[in-house]
Amino acid sequence: MRVSTAQFYFQNGLQMSQKQTTVNDQSAYISSGLSVLTAKDDAVSYGALAGYKEELASIERYQSNITQAESRNGLQDTLLGSSTDLLNELRDLMLQANNGTRSDEDLTSIAQQLQQGLDEMLDIANTQDETGTYIYAGYDVESKPFSMEPDNTVNYGGDNGVRELQIAKNIFIPINQSGEEVFQNVANATGDFSANYTVNESGVSLASATITNRDTYNSTANNPQDYTFTFSDPDLLTVTDSGGNDVYPATPYVAGQTITFEGIEVELNGNPLPGDTFTITPESQLSVFDTIKDSINWLNSGSSVASTEQGQVDFNTILNQFNNVLNHITYQQADAGINLQQIDRQKNIHLDTELYLEQGRSQIEDLDYAQAISGFEQSQLALQAAQQTFTQIQSMSLFNYI
Repeated sequence: MRVSTAQFYFQNGLQMSQKQTTVNDQSAYISSGLSVLTAKDDAVSYGALAGYKEELASIERYQSNITQAESRNGLQDTLLGSSTDLLNELRDLMLQANNGTRSDEDLTSIAQQLQQGLDEMLDIANTQDETGTYIYAGYDVESKPFSMEPDNTVNYGGDNGVRELQIAKNIFIPINQSGEEVFQNVANATGDFSANYTVNESGVSLASATITNRDTYNSTANNPQDYTFTFSDPDLLTVTDSGGNDVYPATPYVAGQTITFEGIEVELNGNPLPGDTFTITPESQLSVFDTIKDSINWLNSGSSVASTEQGQVDFNTILNQFNNVLNHITYQQADAGINLQQIDRQKNIHLDTELYLEQGRSQIEDLDYAQAISGFEQSQLALQAAQQTFTQIQSMSLFNYI
């Protein structure tokens, strides 16, 4: 069989090219430290690697969200803790003020301290995070959520939006609380109504006024509306609605009894006197700021007013509402704490999962350097041998043997 010169060159060139490609590929593996670079290396392993890398990339995104969610909830936990401390201080000041020996100047001084406390609470409610967004503004994070009027009335300009971040495949965690929910929607200590006292010589007070039958209450004409309680001699109670209609006709009243009308149940404290009268107004929720504002107003009324029967009724109402406010803020702080616990659990789950995935990826993708270098050196020797053999053979001629 004759081998032409062209065929000889082609076969040897192809052989050296293949060996050079092998050397180049092995050099690429060593340079990258990877055993699988493309699907042609190992289609099954390459597919498994794609799955591992996708899961690891997801965990990296989740960990980034976890860092942000942890920061936001940690900030809220701190702020609400500070709010609780502040409210306890203000409540203690109110207790100190109601000892019967305080002068008008003393009460004014305490009122100034509560005014400072109100300003501090407003600052807490308008806190911004490290990015400059307001954390208690709902979705409207660029606008200051709370503003105060000259009479100490605080208004909320945000919304009820709660933003969330995904920290796992099916887990989303809140990163803010609605300012309205935290600072505005505090349950009224007396239930669904507040009392406004017109004449109160006995010190009678509203213990609770609660809507117990919502259907009956809603079906009553003109509701929601005010109801006026009037006591007359001998121990008769009449309740009229805003239109002057008797909803509870003159009936003998016994201290402590439950008064029921139009789906509402009312309980009173004390023994009312003839001529006592007060009105209950629908108000199921009060704000943190309203409670502090009412305290300031009570202190500014002076010792002569604060020491009256009505002054003590107002004081007890404020103190009961302070207790509700403290419970409410504590609950909101606990909510942030629950979020932090869930974040911490998920963080640990991600760390364990990440370790497992990295081990699986490493077993498939990481290069065995000893084996790779040994193969690379062998391929280099084979290439060099092929090159030397080709050089020697191509230089031969029949004239070498004549």
